Amino acid sequence: MVLQDIVIICAMSVPMLMFSVFPGIKLGEYLGEKYDLEEKQKRVVIITSTLAFAFTLSSLLHFI
Repeated sequence: MVLQDIVIICAMSVPMLMFSVFPGIKLGEYLGEKYDLEEKQKRVVIITSTLAFAFTLSSLLHFI
């Protein structure tokens, strides 16, 4: 049962990437300006926040 939930959440997170790219870019730009991050660090922040936001949206959609 738990494995099925994980697979469903991962599958649902793919379309959620459309909605999570913009907040990830905005967060990366904000943290880049605030903490004077290098471009590589900004990309890591953008990718990490995009994936975290997508998985959060898909898990909320699945469990609520």
